[in-house]
Amino acid sequence: MTLDPVLAGIVWTRLASITEEVATVLLRTSFTPVVREAGDLSAGIFDRHARMVAQAVTGTPGHINTMATAVRHFAKLFPLDSLAPGDALATNDPWLASGHLHDVTLVSPLFHHGRAVGWCANTCHMADIGGRTLGAEGLDVFEEGLRIPIMKIIERGVMPGLLRDVLAANVRAPEMVLGDLQAMAVANLRAEARLGELLDDLGFENLELAADSILSRSEAAVRERIRALPNGASSGEVVLDGFEAPVTLHATVRVDGDRLSVDYTGTSGAVREGINVVHTYTQAYTTYALACLLYPDVPHNEGSFRPVSVEAPEGSILNARFPAPVAARHIIGHFLPGAVYAALSGLIPGRVPADGAYGLWASQFEGARANGNRYVFTMFSNGGTGGRARSDGLSATSFPSGVQNIPVEIIESTTPLLVHERALRPGSGGEGTHRGGLGQVLTLSLREGEAVYSTIYERLSHPALGRNGGFPGAPGRVTRSDGQAVHGKRKSRLPAGVTIRIELPGGGGWGDPGARPADARARDEKEGYVE
Repeated sequence: MTLDPVLAGIVWTRLASITEEVATVLLRTSFTPVVREAGDLSAGIFDRHARMVAQAVTGTPGHINTMATAVRHFAKLFPLDSLAPGDALATNDPWLASGHLHDVTLVSPLFHHGRAVGWCANTCHMADIGGRTLGAEGLDVFEEGLRIPIMKIIERGVMPGLLRDVLAANVRAPEMVLGDLQAMAVANLRAEARLGELLDDLGFENLELAADSILSRSEAAVRERIRALPNGASSGEVVLDGFEAPVTLHATVRVDGDRLSVDYTGTSGAVREGINVVHTYTQAYTTYALACLLYPDVPHNEGSFRPVSVEAPEGSILNARFPAPVAARHIIGHFLPGAVYAALSGLIPGRVPADGAYGLWASQFEGARANGNRYVFTMFSNGGTGGRARSDGLSATSFPSGVQNIPVEIIESTTPLLVHERALRPGSGGEGTHRGGLGQVLTLSLREGEAVYSTIYERLSHPALGRNGGFPGAPGRVTRSDGQAVHGKRKSRLPAGVTIRIELPGGGGWGDPGARPADARARDEKEGYVE
């Protein structure tokens, strides 16, 4: 038995609305700017069998799509019926959840009329998790911070005092970390209230009938889109700066009827620095890339995952073995869409966008104010996306992560940083029939004291390539007023008064630049998009 299509659509819309309300609660109550202002979070609703039924629009694929696997691990260790109202479970184990220690996944049982009917999960980036602070220089995961196994972190609404003390003693910003954990638990309680209202409105005792209907419809829709593709296999790759040597992500996409597989055989091996990626994160950004291009209008849930398989050789940089360092895994994992699209261009060349800046640039500053209070601040910046078959790329846009820039006012009011300039970077988008999106320029300095400045930057040496005759985008560039060289993935000391100029890469162009319409060229010149 399944719900009729109209009712299934209504139920899914309401479930999606519930997850978005959870995300909104987190945005309103988080203590951490990178969550509150940049939206580095996500949330999802799961049925009794730990199947993801709906997900929030707010947030990142690296959170929500890894969560789809993580909740199964929680359910295995803590069966749903063994939990009580007000309980909450958590972990930041990279191999079980979101891929690095700075992301904590918190999972709560959902009760309706005294019976457990499902789960709500959310993931947030912590301000700090101890260790070396966010960066790529750790040599194993033990150096990267405090690892929390799957455990009951809140019992009947109360966090055990000993656990609270251990967490507080191991992080640099205990008030932010402990405050965010409480905010995460409270946000899940909002899901419980709203889900109860939905089930009462429907006259249902649980989610199972609705889940079966929604998941089967998503699965059928994805299979239909895959069947419309030409059968066969095609390969492509992306070459990146890496840490000390270039890294290659090699993807082969195979279409066989209503199934699609992505195989990363041929990808570089894991490295000793913390830019390695765990398999769940690889799967998360691969499935997201496919959804964006092939079935963006299909509700994303466990059903949409079923027709797709993702393989990466164990020991490769996309399937690193424990205890490999993984703190900066996003700077490699965010380029998975580039490898997938390069492969798909051999099957559907007219539909695939040009290469983009992809990797979200993370800058972290750690220091002390003049009054002695310590701060840890992470800031994200975005480059340009690739030109598309029908339009230019997007400028200063976070893809595939979805994380936003933090407003200048927040940066300056919560840290000693002073932002001198934030603007689009003229000439950074690759030329083409459709121009690549522009990167951005950010110039800043410290007003007081000294900070540890940690960089997680990519495409300083390997720009985004054009497609179908388009030109590459400009590579990134970072300079300091004191002349000190800046490595894309190392820490350095930043004294007050030294200015950093961060120039993010642009996206590649799509199509022959000679075919670009004259009015588009005139607009580029008028707006200052070209040099």
